[in-house]
Amino acid sequence: MSEPKKKKAFVLRVNPEMMAAIEQWAQDEFRSVNGQIEWILNDALRKSGRKKK
Repeated sequence: MSEPKKKKAFVLRVNPEMMAAIEQWAQDEFRSVNGQIEWILNDALRKSGRKKK
């Protein structure tokens, strides 16, 4: 059985307008804010060719 992937916590500072937009986007897609930010980052990495398959 493989070990579950561990996640690294870090502080992210964003302006209030950006945070409000991310919160609304997450709510629209039934995700948590953390899940939405992960999705955004994964999508950007995939589109740039920087994410391993």
